[in-house]
Amino acid sequence: MGRSRCNSGASVNLAELIDTVPDFPKKGINFRDITPLVASPVALQFIADKLGESALAAKAEVIVAIEARGFLFAGPLSVTKNLPCYLARKPGKLPKPTVSESYGLEYGAAELHIHRDTPLSGKNVFVVDDVLATGGTALAAAALVEQLGGIVCGYGFVIELSGLPGRQKLQGQATVRSLVKLDA
Repeated sequence: MGRSRCNSGASVNLAELIDTVPDFPKKGINFRDITPLVASPVALQFIADKLGESALAAKAEVIVAIEARGFLFAGPLSVTKNLPCYLARKPGKLPKPTVSESYGLEYGAAELHIHRDTPLSGKNVFVVDDVLATGGTALAAAALVEQLGGIVCGYGFVIELSGLPGRQKLQGQATVRSLVKLDA
């Protein structure tokens, strides 16, 4: 999984464009560095095309991007599929009143916020992030969507870490799409 052709016909192997940094941010965690992937316009186009196909198949009307690396992939997807994109951000990053959701990470705890006036009510929402690991961040984003009356119709990830429970936590709720599977 991971090697495909994009609209330009160029071959893209996303796995080759993802570096693994051991013991970051703490010992025992293998951090997936997407810097080389983001530096490739062909790879970004491929990601936008593939996640866009999934968003449209799920009948998405809106995208919610998870801070921060999810923003990198939701932006091109929003443009190529003409879908509005709203941001789920870390505490203190949004200027207007927000709703929030706390969640656990593999290496700690965190919180996401979205503007209280984000127009999600009754809309099918496709949630985008870079990595699916334990599923906590995606579930927190889904809880924000639901607080605002939206319906999560799908999730899109560039990377899925095998051996972690993320997919199992999300399946049954909505479509789950990942483009590359890597060992945790």
